[in-house]
Amino acid sequence: MKKRKVDMKMITVNAMGDNCPIPVIKTKKAMQEITGPETIEVLVDNEIAVQNVTKMAVSSGGNVTSEKLGEKEFKVTIQMNGAVAKEAGEEAVCTPDRKGDTIVVIASDKMGSGNDELGKVLIKGFIFAVTQLEELPKAMIFYNGGATLTAEGSDSLEDLKSLEAQGVEILTCGTCLNYYGLTDKLEICIQSWRRWQRQERSFSLSKQKEVLFHIRKIRLKEKQR
Repeated sequence: MKKRKVDMKMITVNAMGDNCPIPVIKTKKAMQEITGPETIEVLVDNEIAVQNVTKMAVSSGGNVTSEKLGEKEFKVTIQMNGAVAKEAGEEAVCTPDRKGDTIVVIASDKMGSGNDELGKVLIKGFIFAVTQLEELPKAMIFYNGGATLTAEGSDSLEDLKSLEAQGVEILTCGTCLNYYGLTDKLEICIQSWRRWQRQERSFSLSKQKEVLFHIRKIRLKEKQR
């Protein structure tokens, strides 16, 4: 017996230029009016709107992804199985920026030592867990093997793009990308961690030294080849 294929319709909610909580109100109205499995695409122009729409949609049972399309241009995609009740989900309120001062540093495409395949599953799960935090990190720094996670072919690109759309700085070591031959395959916005570090006084001195140490080791290996 063949399974019946369910066609997902697309609804676009244009909330560009709308102040909070209007994007949340428009999105919730669209979610209440659907009659079956549908996809809602919400366009907004700021990171706070992305955070608030995402939080409301997730609490209403939606499968949510988000992406930064350009300067002051973001897209939140919500997959719904049907309409939500008017009382379901978060209220249409304007919540302040969810980001804290935490810096997440990832230096490998695997988590832990032992089985490499298990390590890759664990790092993917860790990055997904970051997207679910009530307080998002201020930035995520990827260097050495971790730089591959922001490049083409990474299983974590969807989660990282969602974090970027919500205002989390995704910083990748340019030297590391060059070392692995991935400079042209970067999928997440690149910014020099050194320049960013100068702008952010809260960046831990110990972390600065840790990143510098590993970058110097890579450069030393390059010279020895």
